[in-house]
Amino acid sequence: MNRFLLTSAFLVAAVPVAFAAQPTQQPAGWPELPPKAPVSNVKLVEPHLHVNRAGKGAPRIALTFDACMGKTDPRILSTLVDQHIPATIFVTARWLRTNPDSLAVFLAHPDLFELENHGQNHIPAVDVPTKVYGIAAAGSPQAVAQEVKGGADAMIAAGIQQPRWFRGATAKYTPAAIMQIRGMGYRVAGYSVNGDSGSLLPAKMVEKQYASAKDGDVIISHINQPTHAAGEGVVASILALKAKGVQFVRLQDIPEKGDDGTTN
Repeated sequence: MNRFLLTSAFLVAAVPVAFAAQPTQQPAGWPELPPKAPVSNVKLVEPHLHVNRAGKGAPRIALTFDACMGKTDPRILSTLVDQHIPATIFVTARWLRTNPDSLAVFLAHPDLFELENHGQNHIPAVDVPTKVYGIAAAGSPQAVAQEVKGGADAMIAAGIQQPRWFRGATAKYTPAAIMQIRGMGYRVAGYSVNGDSGSLLPAKMVEKQYASAKDGDVIISHINQPTHAAGEGVVASILALKAKGVQFVRLQDIPEKGDDGTTN
């Protein structure tokens, strides 16, 4: 009796294992199931960037703005112009196509604005298949090269000088992609203070982020979201920093140092 029960238990346990060992097959005529996406183990870096500190003089801070796509935030742009605040603007080919009036303002104030490369289609400059914040990356070295070159070509066609800096969408890269972009003649622009978290922060949080900036910091924010509350915080923060005597600089104005091999 015990032998019978043991044998039965073994068979019951073995059946699921046997079935599990068989590959899943679709009935004849059914479409093939898509392969499962591999688990991403891609190592990404988000480089820091600082400009040389002023030391005993007025604190030195570099404002950088990404113009990813969409429109232009007139609150930020008018403040920069009216207050004579220099800034570095990273533009994509997509943004250039739909913002000729804003581009004209930038070009009319070469003493204030340095225009640099944010890519062709706002695709993360990552050379392996993955997603960053839900955005599909370029996925290959060839696609990274096209994202960088396509952005530069659009800038030159729009009357902008050859860019010297590149900042990819999401500001994340693989170390290999950074080396590739450097090999194309660019410095890769990181940052040290995230001013608006993709223009998603409320105004008061933006003000706190900006207020944390110290001598030598590079702040990243966005200038393409005119309906977001973050823009209000950016404007208030710029005015507050100016009132404190901060010296605003562009990346082209002052020596800088980035990590992860981005500038040296």
